[in-house]
Amino acid sequence: MLLHEGGWCMSNLVGLDEVKAVYNGAEGDLWELIMGHQIHIGGFRSSMDLSERAGLAGAKHGVDLCCCNGAGMRFLVRFRNVQKMTGVDAAKTVIDRGRDRCFEEELDKQIEFVHSDVTHSSLPDNYTDFVWGEDAWCYVVDKPALIREAARIVKPGGKIAFTDWVLGNVSMSDDEIRRYLSFMKFPNVESLEGYPKLLEASGCEVIEASDTGRFDPYVDLYLDMVDKQLTYDALRILNFDTAMLGAVAGEMKFLGELARAGKIAQGRFVARKKG
Repeated sequence: MLLHEGGWCMSNLVGLDEVKAVYNGAEGDLWELIMGHQIHIGGFRSSMDLSERAGLAGAKHGVDLCCCNGAGMRFLVRFRNVQKMTGVDAAKTVIDRGRDRCFEEELDKQIEFVHSDVTHSSLPDNYTDFVWGEDAWCYVVDKPALIREAARIVKPGGKIAFTDWVLGNVSMSDDEIRRYLSFMKFPNVESLEGYPKLLEASGCEVIEASDTGRFDPYVDLYLDMVDKQLTYDALRILNFDTAMLGAVAGEMKFLGELARAGKIAQGRFVARKKG
């Protein structure tokens, strides 16, 4: 485990293959059961808040980097009147699922998917009006490359708007950060101060970098849902392994404790590409 500028990393213990395995398998299904199609803290409310702060209503085209099943794109097209969205993700299972869901919701003409590493999307320079992300960039190994890619594909004057799991203002111990990164399969994690530095280094003006304050109450909500309503559904995903479900619940409680202590947070970031 190594300290880097802005955050912590797990050295070579977690990479893209491990992250893809999460969302191509049971872990991804479990997260979706608990959090819904919008697999990020705050769901619809968080998406609406981020889009309003970034002023994205009525935009012609956006790119969702780490788009997962495309729920964020469907939200933007349906509720923010964005005309077209392109989603990029490295996990084939969620790409296939996203295409099916867009077809079912009759949004497939406005939403397209690209199966690719988000740090090398192959999309053209100055391609889009805005770049979008929701609680997913924490899974990307090379965050400086990700931010450079976002800045490369967005048009001058365009927005980069995202939420992500970040370090809080209170330091974690080595054991805490190791447990946190290992459970979440995060290769590394940035901070509220780290992302703005990366954005500025990529030619962007930072408009907002803040803590949403949502983390710990939503973790409590997810635990309550599994305990009171979704126990059987969660066990079914985990092949009815009660010990595994208990272990997952224990790690979720640990996340809540970290959040309440100010050690982790959901960060919200809005930036504008200069030029």
